[in-house]
Amino acid sequence: MEVNTLNKRQEEVVEEFSYFNDWMDKYEHIIEIGKALNRMPDAQKSEDLLIKGCQSRVWLNAHTADGQVRFSADSDAIITRGLVALMVRVLDGLEPATVAGADLWFLDKIGLKEHLSPTRANGLLAMIKQMKTYGLVFAAQS
Repeated sequence: MEVNTLNKRQEEVVEEFSYFNDWMDKYEHIIEIGKALNRMPDAQKSEDLLIKGCQSRVWLNAHTADGQVRFSADSDAIITRGLVALMVRVLDGLEPATVAGADLWFLDKIGLKEHLSPTRANGLLAMIKQMKTYGLVFAAQS
Protein backbone atom coordinates (compact mmCIF):
# COMPACT_ATOMS: atom_id res chain seq x y z
CA MET A 1 0.00 0.00 0.00
CA GLU A 2 2.74 2.45 1.01
CA VAL A 3 4.77 1.78 -2.13
CA ASN A 4 1.60 2.38 -4.15
CA THR A 5 1.25 5.79 -2.49
CA LEU A 6 4.88 6.58 -3.28
CA ASN A 7 4.49 5.48 -6.90
CA LYS A 8 1.23 7.40 -7.29
CA ARG A 9 2.92 10.59 -6.08
CA GLN A 10 5.81 10.04 -8.48
CA GLU A 11 3.40 9.44 -11.38
CA GLU A 12 1.62 12.72 -10.52
CA VAL A 13 4.93 14.61 -10.64
CA VAL A 14 5.88 13.00 -13.96
CA GLU A 15 2.49 13.91 -15.43
CA GLU A 16 2.74 17.47 -14.10
CA PHE A 17 6.18 17.98 -15.66
CA SER A 18 5.04 16.47 -18.97
CA TYR A 19 2.99 19.63 -19.60
CA PHE A 20 6.18 21.67 -19.97
CA ASN A 21 8.13 21.42 -23.22
CA ASP A 22 11.36 23.14 -22.33
CA TRP A 23 13.55 23.20 -19.29
CA MET A 24 13.11 26.90 -18.54
CA ASP A 25 9.39 26.19 -17.98
CA LYS A 26 10.26 23.19 -15.81
CA TYR A 27 12.63 25.34 -13.71
CA GLU A 28 9.84 27.91 -13.31
CA HIS A 29 7.57 25.11 -12.11
CA ILE A 30 10.19 23.94 -9.61
CA ILE A 31 10.41 27.52 -8.31
CA GLU A 32 6.61 27.63 -7.93
CA ILE A 33 6.66 24.35 -5.99
CA GLY A 34 9.27 25.90 -3.70
CA LYS A 35 7.13 28.98 -3.12
CA ALA A 36 4.32 26.72 -1.86
CA LEU A 37 6.58 25.07 0.73
CA ASN A 38 5.83 26.21 4.28
CA ARG A 39 8.71 28.33 5.59
CA MET A 40 10.70 26.89 8.44
CA PRO A 41 10.83 29.30 11.39
CA ASP A 42 14.30 30.86 11.69
CA ALA A 43 14.60 29.44 15.20
CA GLN A 44 14.48 25.92 13.70
CA LYS A 45 17.17 26.58 11.09
CA SER A 46 20.02 25.17 13.14
CA GLU A 47 23.44 24.09 11.89
CA ASP A 48 22.72 20.43 12.66
CA LEU A 49 19.79 20.50 10.20
CA LEU A 50 21.87 21.84 7.31
CA ILE A 51 22.42 19.31 4.56
CA LYS A 52 26.10 18.67 3.94
CA GLY A 53 26.97 18.63 0.25
CA CYS A 54 24.58 21.35 -0.84
CA GLN A 55 26.07 24.53 -2.26
CA SER A 56 23.01 26.45 -1.02
CA ARG A 57 21.86 26.35 2.55
CA VAL A 58 19.20 23.66 2.92
CA TRP A 59 17.64 22.75 6.23
CA LEU A 60 15.85 19.44 6.58
CA ASN A 61 14.14 18.15 9.67
CA ALA A 62 12.00 15.10 10.27
CA HIS A 63 9.98 13.49 13.00
CA THR A 64 7.46 10.68 13.18
CA ALA A 65 3.77 11.03 13.85
CA ASP A 66 1.35 8.10 13.76
CA GLY A 67 4.04 5.87 12.27
CA GLN A 68 4.77 8.23 9.39
CA VAL A 69 7.81 10.36 8.64
CA ARG A 70 6.95 14.05 8.56
CA PHE A 71 9.46 16.35 6.89
CA SER A 72 9.96 20.08 7.12
CA ALA A 73 12.52 21.85 4.96
CA ASP A 74 13.67 25.21 3.70
CA SER A 75 16.42 26.74 1.60
CA ASP A 76 17.88 30.17 0.95
CA ALA A 77 18.01 29.53 -2.84
CA ILE A 78 14.86 29.48 -4.97
CA ILE A 79 15.60 26.47 -7.18
CA THR A 80 17.02 24.46 -4.29
CA ARG A 81 13.95 25.31 -2.23
CA GLY A 82 11.84 23.95 -5.09
CA LEU A 83 13.90 20.76 -5.25
CA VAL A 84 13.59 20.09 -1.53
CA ALA A 85 9.86 20.93 -1.69
CA LEU A 86 9.47 18.37 -4.47
CA MET A 87 11.24 15.73 -2.37
CA VAL A 88 9.09 16.55 0.67
CA ARG A 89 5.97 16.30 -1.50
CA VAL A 90 6.93 12.80 -2.64
CA LEU A 91 8.25 11.38 0.66
CA ASP A 92 6.32 13.17 3.42
CA GLY A 93 3.81 11.11 5.38
CA LEU A 94 5.13 7.70 4.38
CA GLU A 95 6.24 4.93 6.73
CA PRO A 96 9.94 5.02 7.70
CA ALA A 97 10.82 1.79 5.85
CA THR A 98 9.17 3.12 2.67
CA VAL A 99 11.18 6.35 2.88
CA ALA A 100 14.40 4.44 3.58
CA GLY A 101 13.96 2.13 0.59
CA ALA A 102 12.30 4.55 -1.82
CA ASP A 103 13.14 4.07 -5.49
CA LEU A 104 12.83 7.64 -6.73
CA TRP A 105 12.46 6.84 -10.44
CA PHE A 106 10.53 10.04 -11.14
CA LEU A 107 13.79 12.04 -11.07
CA ASP A 108 15.00 10.26 -14.21
CA LYS A 109 11.55 10.30 -15.85
CA ILE A 110 11.29 14.09 -15.65
CA GLY A 111 14.93 14.47 -16.73
CA LEU A 112 15.90 16.31 -13.59
CA LYS A 113 19.29 14.69 -13.02
CA GLU A 114 20.57 15.50 -16.50
CA HIS A 115 19.37 19.11 -16.41
CA LEU A 116 20.81 20.13 -13.06
CA SER A 117 24.26 21.60 -12.72
CA PRO A 118 26.73 19.18 -11.08
CA THR A 119 26.60 21.13 -7.80
CA ARG A 120 22.78 21.12 -7.73
CA ALA A 121 22.72 17.42 -8.66
CA ASN A 122 25.10 16.68 -5.77
CA GLY A 123 22.90 18.74 -3.46
CA LEU A 124 19.81 16.82 -4.57
CA LEU A 125 21.58 13.52 -3.90
CA ALA A 126 22.58 14.82 -0.45
CA MET A 127 18.93 15.72 0.27
CA ILE A 128 17.75 12.27 -0.80
CA LYS A 129 20.46 10.57 1.26
CA GLN A 130 19.48 12.58 4.36
CA MET A 131 15.76 11.84 3.88
CA LYS A 132 16.45 8.11 3.48
CA THR A 133 18.73 8.21 6.55
CA TYR A 134 15.85 9.66 8.59
CA GLY A 135 13.69 6.80 7.29
CA LEU A 136 16.32 4.22 8.33
CA VAL A 137 16.74 5.72 11.80
CA PHE A 138 12.99 5.91 12.43
CA ALA A 139 12.46 2.38 11.07
CA ALA A 140 15.15 1.07 13.46
CA GLN A 141 13.48 2.87 16.39
CA SER A 142 10.05 1.35 15.76
